[in-house]
Amino acid sequence: MSEENKDPQEKPRGFFADLFAPVAGFGVSFKTQFRKVATVEYPEVKAPTAPRYHGRHQLNRHPDGLEKCVGCELCAWACPADAIYVEGADNDDTPVEQGGVGRFSPGERYGRVYQINYLRCIFCGLCIEACPTRALTMTNFYELADHTRADLIFEKHQLLAPLGEGMVQPPHPMVDGMEERDYYQGKVAKGTLEQRKYVEHLASRADAAGDHADDQATPRAGGPTVEGGDAK
Repeated sequence: MSEENKDPQEKPRGFFADLFAPVAGFGVSFKTQFRKVATVEYPEVKAPTAPRYHGRHQLNRHPDGLEKCVGCELCAWACPADAIYVEGADNDDTPVEQGGVGRFSPGERYGRVYQINYLRCIFCGLCIEACPTRALTMTNFYELADHTRADLIFEKHQLLAPLGEGMVQPPHPMVDGMEERDYYQGKVAKGTLEQRKYVEHLASRADAAGDHADDQATPRAGGPTVEGGDAK
């Protein structure tokens, strides 16, 4: 302190005060050695997060298993970090006998491709505010570290909520007699028997097509064998 700024009433420090002043701070360190350690032993002990914590995203489903995402891409437009990529596609209500593949959402479209790059995401939550169908929400899961950059780009199958009780794995038609607005008004309670039969029918057709392809690729037993270019 300069001579001009000194308080005239301040008493000068003594010799011992000046001698021990550099080591006075060690007293604080000495006292804290006997206090209880407040360190959380992560990952063995995990502190609970706040109820509205912004963690990993989740793509939600309707009670019958159909996806809530309609591929509108509003979440991608709202993202300030350009971390979301969405490609929409049209649902297909063509009968299975005519080659139909069913629908994935109650709307006209669904999210065929959905990616979130967690190397860019800043967990601001603007994407979930922009979603008109409440398809995208944020969970309390925060352990997203990984060893490669590619593993931090989450695909649709990683973001989709698991099938709950009463849900049927899409693609399948909407509940008979229900329209798109009925889904968002909460009138659908669970998957129906017709939807389950539709999924089983699709699976059986896929198995039959696979068996037919295997039969064509496998040579018939007892056919001629070729050695040196001549059939024996």
